[in-house]
Amino acid sequence: MTAPTQDALDGPPCVDAFAYEAAAVARALAVDPACGLGEDEAVRRRARVGDNTVPTEPPRSLVRSVAAELRETMILVLLGAAVLTAVTGDFTDCAVILLVIAVNTTVGVIQERRAIGAVRALTTLAAPTCTVVRAGMPRRLGAAELVPGDVLLVAEGDVVGADARVLECHELQVDEALLTGESAPSERRAQPPCPRGAPVAERTTMLHAGTLVVHGTGRAVVVATGSSSQLGRIAGLLHEHAAPATPLQRRLAALGRRLSLLVTASCVVVVVLGLLQGRPWELTVVTGISLAVAAIPESLPAVVALALAGGTRRMAKRGAIVRSLPAVEALGSVTVLATDKTGTLTAGSTAVVAAWTPTSGTCSPNAPAAHELLVAGVLCNDATGSSGGTEGALWAAACAAGIDVDAERHSAPRTAEVPLDSLRRSMRTRHRVDGGEREIIKGAPEVVYAELRTAEPMARVVEDWASEAYRVLAIAAGPPGRPALLGLVALADPVRPEARAAVLAARAAGIQPVMITGDHPSTAAAVAARTGVTHEGDAPAAPGALLRPVYARTDPAEKLGIITAWQRAGHVVAMTGDGVNDAPALRAADVGVAMGVRGTEVAKQAADVVLTDDSLSTIVAAVAEGRRVFDNVRRFVRYGVAGGLAELGVMLAGPFLGLALPLLPGQILWVNLLTHGLPGVAFGAEQAEPDVLSRPPHPPTEGVLSRRGWWEVVTLAAAMAASCLLLACWLAAQGRPWQTPLFCTLALGQLGVALTTRSALRPAWRTPPSGNPFLYLAVAGSVLAVAAAIWVPPLAALLGTVPPAAADLGWSLVAATIPAIVVELMKARRRRAVVQRVR
Repeated sequence: MTAPTQDALDGPPCVDAFAYEAAAVARALAVDPACGLGEDEAVRRRARVGDNTVPTEPPRSLVRSVAAELRETMILVLLGAAVLTAVTGDFTDCAVILLVIAVNTTVGVIQERRAIGAVRALTTLAAPTCTVVRAGMPRRLGAAELVPGDVLLVAEGDVVGADARVLECHELQVDEALLTGESAPSERRAQPPCPRGAPVAERTTMLHAGTLVVHGTGRAVVVATGSSSQLGRIAGLLHEHAAPATPLQRRLAALGRRLSLLVTASCVVVVVLGLLQGRPWELTVVTGISLAVAAIPESLPAVVALALAGGTRRMAKRGAIVRSLPAVEALGSVTVLATDKTGTLTAGSTAVVAAWTPTSGTCSPNAPAAHELLVAGVLCNDATGSSGGTEGALWAAACAAGIDVDAERHSAPRTAEVPLDSLRRSMRTRHRVDGGEREIIKGAPEVVYAELRTAEPMARVVEDWASEAYRVLAIAAGPPGRPALLGLVALADPVRPEARAAVLAARAAGIQPVMITGDHPSTAAAVAARTGVTHEGDAPAAPGALLRPVYARTDPAEKLGIITAWQRAGHVVAMTGDGVNDAPALRAADVGVAMGVRGTEVAKQAADVVLTDDSLSTIVAAVAEGRRVFDNVRRFVRYGVAGGLAELGVMLAGPFLGLALPLLPGQILWVNLLTHGLPGVAFGAEQAEPDVLSRPPHPPTEGVLSRRGWWEVVTLAAAMAASCLLLACWLAAQGRPWQTPLFCTLALGQLGVALTTRSALRPAWRTPPSGNPFLYLAVAGSVLAVAAAIWVPPLAALLGTVPPAAADLGWSLVAATIPAIVVELMKARRRRAVVQRVR
């Protein structure tokens, strides 16, 4: 026997694993199928190709992971704010900022470790114990010891240890759902049923690592191990594609860069103006630092973290377990929902969905007309309650129709049988009945045609059902050699009851549904039409178009390519999946969603969200939560940035209006603490807007604040700054104390804005406090803190405030309402725009 070539041992093997003659594969790998490899040769090959394990790579060290998180723009801004607050002696704010940094860094590092868990799950999956023929004797070995050329013996219940070419088999069937997504077991043969090189030949003559043998026995020769196997290639794809940053992370990074530049420039101007006016440099520099701290919404990470945590709790109650906090908001930004077929849009199991008899035509399987048909189906059948596939579907349909299967089998005992064979495509049984024998034939319609004299009516029904992607089974019975057609049954993986409503809800929310499956194109097209993934109003996709609503016969690499193609087109993609073949795509998607009931551990480890009910409607509900989170974050950003810009405006414009130092450093920090502290954090608990699922998602390229949002923020900041400065200038012109009223107006004005920005459309007086009582409590506490800053002597001395006259305080309250009125005018403008858009 010739020695194996170098390429044959250094995977992927150079042998043609799909050659028509299976023996040619064994010869190319220099192995005798009857004796297998010798122990010495197996040791040499293992030394050359390595262990049959999924490739892994050392993870980044914890220190490097933490350092990478600390380099994020928003974190750098917060670190700068922490330093500045420490310099000014505001150690309370400094501690809060450092705590927020620690929480965000921890979440980021945990997210990075998810990929490691996915690969470990793959490693476990690829490590069964196998029966191998070595030196002519069968023996049990760990899958890690397999090498190209090893001869595997497989039987029902075995997990295949490596990719192998079938040499011989008997009624061999394997469950490849974790690799292909197909729900039904696949038959395996030693020789392909079609010419060499055809795709079906590749599939029907190969066993793949990690798949389960569900029926029959076989002998196969290993052709690929480790990184060369299908599992190995999937692990490689997991390593190559890291989880992308979520839309919110990208938006916050961009916001942080803009704010840091704006704040730095403004503070430099304040310091320069103060020095030019001859104020002490110590006071000027401390004022600039205090203003920088106040202008940065350092509560933003806390607001984001709490909003995401609240969304996580609410999603868990609806059946969606979040493994990565940023994924909550990312769901709200999704523009494309890519879903697999089996188990998500369909039930994931074969069922009898219709019946046909010559006398009654098409009917329900539960109809009385189908009784005799189903009885024959379970007599020519060995299924029990634990069986799956076609046989189990017939058994379940008979039980659902009220048939006592055990009693029927007892009253018509089997006397002979010709088992189901992949070549004959039929099964025959004979039964002893009163008055003689009865023969039952169950199989493909075209096979049963040969036994019948009239097949034309049946042919028309078969054609109609085939157009709906049903699998059709014909059943005939009668005296031996003279069968008569009893009827047909249609089998399919039925669509889940809630699937269509969920898909249509996603469409209404502006999300493009996309189906990605390993099933046959006709089956995929039929399910897509039934569930609303495609409908008559859709423009047909061009042949071969990269972006289209339905993809069939996809492998792991193709699924990954589809996801990245939609992302390159500017979309935020959520991907659902349950198998090992889905793991790379789940990892690369903006939000990976794994099925918790049917899903493999690999898919769950690679995903951001795990569904406890495997229902697509749960994803749609999670999208609503994600949009609620983003709305709340945007609401706080609008509020916080407007307040910070108002403070900058006061400090920049004040000196030009004769107000030498509008606010002292302590007053700036106190206003910042009261307005950005508890009230800001309370925004995270705000209720969702009524139109949360009836409007499209925010464009992926849009920042936390849109162009219109920035205009509104600047307008609101100008209103707050103007109201404060006008009041202070009016009081100063009359020779009355102006600094404390300005301080009160700035603080109370921002708190009034907090109450009016709860909703983007509804007026404040129509927004019930019960929707978010925490905000009202926080605002009330902040108002008391403003009062304490004026009338509690030790605090007033620290902040440099004096009790104002009653009239001055009244004018301050009037001026503080101006920003809230501006907010209500903006809402009215938005409402008019919405009405016009609807019309």
